[in-house]
Amino acid sequence: MSDKTDDAATIQALLERLVKFRLPRTLAIKKRVDAGECLTDSDIQFLKVALEDAQDGQKFVARNPEFQTLGVQISQLYTDIVRKATENEKARN
Repeated sequence: MSDKTDDAATIQALLERLVKFRLPRTLAIKKRVDAGECLTDSDIQFLKVALEDAQDGQKFVARNPEFQTLGVQISQLYTDIVRKATENEKARN
């Protein structure tokens, strides 16, 4: 069996977790930081775990290039949140 075939179930689980849990909370966090709020400790912990999961999932994206665009978009979303949250924190102090 090829790695791509072996990856199918894992990718399905990762996509389900992304759609049902990670993405809704991530978008809610982005909305708050775009409105000028700072990250809470809970937000930081969530983003830390989400980024670690994203790093773990990179091997699946590398073997399944049809998911590269999605991987880049998710990475950019996290980057945008951290950038804006940093700006908000600096403005607050």
